Amino acid sequence: MAHTKIRNPKARTRQRRKYTQRKRISGTPERPRLSVYRSNAHIYAQAIDDVNQVTLAAASDLDAGLRGGTEGKDKSEVAKMVGEIVAKKLQEKQVKAVVFDRNGFIYHGRVKAVAEGAREGGLEF
Repeated sequence: MAHTKIRNPKARTRQRRKYTQRKRISGTPERPRLSVYRSNAHIYAQAIDDVNQVTLAAASDLDAGLRGGTEGKDKSEVAKMVGEIVAKKLQEKQVKAVVFDRNGFIYHGRVKAVAEGAREGGLEF
């Protein structure tokens, strides 16, 4: 587990799930790791090449291109849009497949919406 002590039980449980999952998942240049982070207010997604330790593409609901289009939409719809944007950025770099890293979060709600948006954007998992 992490070297820092996490006192919040929910955060500690998520951290444990994250480390267990990351032992089995790794991104390559041909098939990067699509990592999702979900805070209470925002959602972030980035495609990471773990071999070269490079972020290939990133998107969040705070991006300038997405900011105006989120009016009147709920968080899940915005998360789906973030997935589509990151998929579009990866398509421009000729990346067709990714490994999905839910980062210790349960595959439900906004995390699932990012994955669905990325699939609709043309990525394979």
